[in-house]
Amino acid sequence: MKIEVWSDYACPFCYIGEKRLEKALAEVANDNIDIEFKSFELDPMASSEVVSDTVTRFAVKYGLSKEDAAKRIEQISLMGRREGIDFKYATTRYTNTFDSLRLTKLAQEGGHNEIITKLFDAYFTKNLELSNHHVLKKIAVECGLDENEVDELLKSDKYAEEVRNDEREAATLGIHGVPYFVVGGKYGLSGAQPVEVLKQAINEALTDEVETKLNGMTCGADGCHFEG
Repeated sequence: MKIEVWSDYACPFCYIGEKRLEKALAEVANDNIDIEFKSFELDPMASSEVVSDTVTRFAVKYGLSKEDAAKRIEQISLMGRREGIDFKYATTRYTNTFDSLRLTKLAQEGGHNEIITKLFDAYFTKNLELSNHHVLKKIAVECGLDENEVDELLKSDKYAEEVRNDEREAATLGIHGVPYFVVGGKYGLSGAQPVEVLKQAINEALTDEVETKLNGMTCGADGCHFEG
């Protein structure tokens, strides 16, 4: 079974949601679940350089005073810390995430899914710039990716179309915010859902999948298949 997760590394709730999904999967007795990270840029026009601090940017975006913005950011950070993340949202260095999303495509292709947590951690805990190619390259190599392949990707537009395809698919599905989980191709969950909600959706999708396989007598272009 597949779980698709639309996400962006600059999204605090996406990191929280990723941690909660990890916990839910640890409580589900099934090893045949694949996770596919799908791209969703919160701000495709974001600069490749840091142009403002997080509190100021947050205050402007949501029409808050800097004091209220700082309080809101700390509330979100506390949610992250409750999930075991050393969350440092207030000091993040906001930049464009497009290259990090392209890099994730390369990593997933080779089965290096640990890069997802590493990139979230780089942004929210280490407060690194995800537009910085040196940062991305270091993380990729630590995850076992080939250095030359990573260099080639970062110097080109490789996987750009795959990222755009994810975003077009999100638009088609009516996904306007992230994280967004599609479990087993049938259950759509929006937001950083609690662990129990994610676990229930996963178990229900697995049950449906088993029932489909047990009763799955189908015919196609290559003939009919009887599955028991």
